[in-house]
Amino acid sequence: MRQATGLDAPDGADWARVHGHQYALLGKRTVVRASVQLMALLLVVATLWSGVDHVLLGAWGVALAFAVALAVSEDRRALTAEIAHYGAEEIRRHAVASAAKGVIWGLGMMAFAASGGADRLWIVWSVAALLMLATSVSRYSAPISSMAFSASVGIGGLLAAGIAGNWLLVTVVLFSVVFAVFGVIENARVFVASRLTEAAMHEKSETVSMLLREFEEGQADWLWQIDTRRRLKGVSPRFAYALGSDAKSVEGVAFLELISGPNWSNDEYRETLKAFADKIKRKEPFSDLLVRVALPTGQRWWELSGAPIVDDNGIFQGFRGVGSDVTEQRESSEKIAYLARYDTLTHLPNRLMLNEALGEALAYAEHWRSRCAFLMIDLDRFKAVNDSLGHLVGDEMLGQVANRLKSIVGEHELCGRLGGDEFGIVIRDLSDRRQIEELAKAVIEQLSEPYQIENQILYVGASVGSAIGPRDGKTVEEMLRNADLALYRAKDEGGGEHCEYEPSLHANAEEKRQLEFSLRSALEKNEMALHYQPVVDAHTEEVVSFEALIRWNSSEHGFVSPAKFIPLAEDTRLIVPIGTWVMQQACNEAARHWPSDVKVNINVSPEQLLEPEFASTVVRALSHSGLDPKRLEIEVTESIFLRDASVARKALEQCIALGCSVALDDFGTGYSSLGYLRKLNFTTIKVDRSFVQGAAQQSRESLAIIRAVVAMAQSLDMTTTAEGVENADEAIMVRDLGCTKIQGYHFGRPMSAEDARQVFARRAVDLKRKSA
Repeated sequence: MRQATGLDAPDGADWARVHGHQYALLGKRTVVRASVQLMALLLVVATLWSGVDHVLLGAWGVALAFAVALAVSEDRRALTAEIAHYGAEEIRRHAVASAAKGVIWGLGMMAFAASGGADRLWIVWSVAALLMLATSVSRYSAPISSMAFSASVGIGGLLAAGIAGNWLLVTVVLFSVVFAVFGVIENARVFVASRLTEAAMHEKSETVSMLLREFEEGQADWLWQIDTRRRLKGVSPRFAYALGSDAKSVEGVAFLELISGPNWSNDEYRETLKAFADKIKRKEPFSDLLVRVALPTGQRWWELSGAPIVDDNGIFQGFRGVGSDVTEQRESSEKIAYLARYDTLTHLPNRLMLNEALGEALAYAEHWRSRCAFLMIDLDRFKAVNDSLGHLVGDEMLGQVANRLKSIVGEHELCGRLGGDEFGIVIRDLSDRRQIEELAKAVIEQLSEPYQIENQILYVGASVGSAIGPRDGKTVEEMLRNADLALYRAKDEGGGEHCEYEPSLHANAEEKRQLEFSLRSALEKNEMALHYQPVVDAHTEEVVSFEALIRWNSSEHGFVSPAKFIPLAEDTRLIVPIGTWVMQQACNEAARHWPSDVKVNINVSPEQLLEPEFASTVVRALSHSGLDPKRLEIEVTESIFLRDASVARKALEQCIALGCSVALDDFGTGYSSLGYLRKLNFTTIKVDRSFVQGAAQQSRESLAIIRAVVAMAQSLDMTTTAEGVENADEAIMVRDLGCTKIQGYHFGRPMSAEDARQVFARRAVDLKRKSA
């Protein structure tokens, strides 16, 4: 019932395809439907004009006209029912509009019966019944709306007949409504069945047309037929062309012998040909059977479909079918399959194939209670080769790396490329843990040998991380993750190392992940704060500057050491927004609360210097705070020259042009080169605390280094700052060695901004006392 009336879509059919057309017809016949209603209205008005109050008649006419207008609006909404969504809400609204017309007709009949028109009620009912009949049998009506209209008119008619005391009319109205409703339902059933049949025939017609069109247009399709002796008959020119011969030459020739040639004994051919021969022998129909054939034109792949032929008496007459030459598709599929599983650059198995091999190794280990292993390999210093010599040289190097790895792995080991400069080795059956150590050692040694590419001798190294299954992971994902964690450990140790997975690595990685998550919202939560450590003049011990040091007090992790979160911020590039915040806060503090002769020192990460907008960040911080550029000293380490020295140098030169000074921090502890001092106009060299502590212990090397740095700085007109001075003796020592500035716990630990202001307040009090 719901499907016939349009409340639900018929099973397996689209609602719009079945009922949408029906509702769309309403919109197309809006004028006709409205005209019928208005003609009925005029007919009733003319009939009752002489016997019913004109005001009542006019009010009823206006109400009916309004209801017709509402119905017209809903009919027009249904115009797009075949192409747009026309759901339950739209059906309900249309039914309500139809019911409104019926209610007006019913109310009119009741009003007429009560106001002196009872003797002409038959005429009004006849007109209303005519409208009911029209809406119940017309295909330009919707079932639900028709039933709503008929029921509304019928109820009004019953009440009107009752008011008039015409019981015969009551009976007629009752039966008319019942028959009208049943007529609507039956008409709807017939309509739905017709639409479903029409749709099915249309779909079958389209399918047959499409198949015939594809067959006619397909250049590789042809028909074949064999008799009871399996000899070709009725060979078409297209089939003969596929066989590489003419139709007369192959007519009557045994089909299997013709396509197998001398290759019947070849296992590769026999497997597909045997399947085809078995189908023919058992007289079974088959479809899309892939057969490898040998023809005078060469080896080809055919896709055959066929069915046995029987006469009217059921006697077997042979086989008939369709064939296609799918050689190109087959070769393309094989190429795609190869590309899906092998790396195009190195021709090694790719990540997908490595994952499959590792999964099989884990399943084998679980079944036989043995062990397997996975080694993840990453090249050291490969990025420098790519950046300096180009990707073509890098690609050639990866090819040589692949060849060396293939020469290392054994019979039960599979090596492949994971992507970039990462490779992997799967050991299917691990009999001894020393096997991993020996293989990792061989990999590191082989890949560390020099490479000769384009008349250049290049060197890279390799780091290896390994995981043993199923101990370190029972799934492929776990093994890859844990081997990767071990590889990170090997890279952190300087590269050229092999590290095995340990459970603590996962704990560290999880801690790092949680810290990163919290660090991303630390600035928004106001968890960051700046502390300031004083730098004093070596001779007067007056504060000349403060170094801004960031601190993080996390709401989830508590106080987090800068040694832990600063490297994390650099790895995730969160150091850029954090560094911008530090620059703004420190400049604001110095400009608003410090004496005009005191500088602020701000540490800048290499990641910040590589940002194209770094100089603009400095300009904004200076302009917003009003700080004199001469009071800003940017501190960098020698590591800035290891990434993109030209970009870092340009950014710092822009800052120097603004009037800022630049200090070289931790000089002598990293990749020291006097060339750095020549390329950039540094104003200060900071002597690392390790040399100061060594000199305090009378280390000859440390003393010599400090003297050399001081002498070099003086010759280049630079100042020197000794870090890590913790007592008076160390202060005297570095002063005697010639350092111009001192920084360390002896003169003050890192302090809050308020405490730093107190330092200046006390200095002001001391100056007043001296002047007094």
